[in-house]
Amino acid sequence: MSSIYRVDNIADKKSLLKGLGVAGGGVSIMSDKMHLEFIYLKDIKTPALNILKQDALSIGADLAVPNGVITCEKPKYDALLIANHKQLKLLAKKELAQPFGLKLIAKELNRFLLSPKFPTRIMGIINANSDSFYSGSRFEGSNAISQIDKLISQGADIIDIGAVSSRPGSSTVSTDEELSRVVDICDTIRDMGLVDGVEFSIDSYTPSVVEYALKSGFSIINDITGARDERLIELAIKYNAKLCIMHMQGMPSDMQISPNYDDVIVEVSEFFEDRIERCIELGMKREQIILDVGIGFGKSLEHNLALLANLSHFSSFGCEILVGASRKSMIDHIIPTDTADRLPGTLAIHLKALESGANIIRCHDVVEHKQAITVYESIKTY
Repeated sequence: MSSIYRVDNIADKKSLLKGLGVAGGGVSIMSDKMHLEFIYLKDIKTPALNILKQDALSIGADLAVPNGVITCEKPKYDALLIANHKQLKLLAKKELAQPFGLKLIAKELNRFLLSPKFPTRIMGIINANSDSFYSGSRFEGSNAISQIDKLISQGADIIDIGAVSSRPGSSTVSTDEELSRVVDICDTIRDMGLVDGVEFSIDSYTPSVVEYALKSGFSIINDITGARDERLIELAIKYNAKLCIMHMQGMPSDMQISPNYDDVIVEVSEFFEDRIERCIELGMKREQIILDVGIGFGKSLEHNLALLANLSHFSSFGCEILVGASRKSMIDHIIPTDTADRLPGTLAIHLKALESGANIIRCHDVVEHKQAITVYESIKTY
């Protein structure tokens, strides 16, 4: 008896086609047709949209545009491009020869097509202070080393250590105080050779603290200020470390007072564009850069949801993407929940983030994330 069934979320399209016995050349051609993309174009010149519409239709793709585009009622409009990977390749080639800024759009389309894939990694959190928003993450002195051992045994790939709370409304502390909280932890990590089994990240934007950690074997700088202080870029280059650039509107003391964006996706994207360009100008390699859209850092619930729903856009920068929404208040804004009870909401956000292109998940609950991600990836790669 014959039967048919619908197939969803094919992770490895080429393997499926090869399993069917499709000829070698056909595998590449057909797999490109199986990736459907929806690309939002904002403030594009009207003549460019008319050209792009016709070029898209000519290859079997489409461009959704407002009614006024064909009569050029306004100079610029937004639009939605609907195309598979094969069509995007053809369209990008066509637009390289077109005017009205379409050459730049062609380059952007090619960037979407070339987004690399990175392995999934879990980053466990240790706060070496007494005032981080989640009490379960606070471990000072020898307790921090015990917790590091625990997180490693639970499956953490990276341990992120910070000594200053960045919760909304928090204040800065002196450099000497911040350094005093991490010195013994860094020394013990170095002396015990813990860096041989797992990566360590320093959650700081204070150059002297960052350098002390890097000298102790840490290999990631987690900078919530997005490399505003270029000394951190220089330290990443000097020690061949990775630099996580996070977007934040304002500073922790005032970031949640009244966050406001005309378009949060566009503004965060432009911020990353600028910072990546500067990092590369100073001598960093793109593969050293990690991007973090900054969930809860100068963002309303709507901003956070928009960033998570459109996270795949940021893969076009060709950098690793970190998401850290662990037990954050956005969960409470969706369904009133105490911090201690936000693990289910955290897992939901983080699994969606992985589906949308994130590869580093920063979390308080490593063992639960390890299980959830392992099961999720088993289904995804089936």
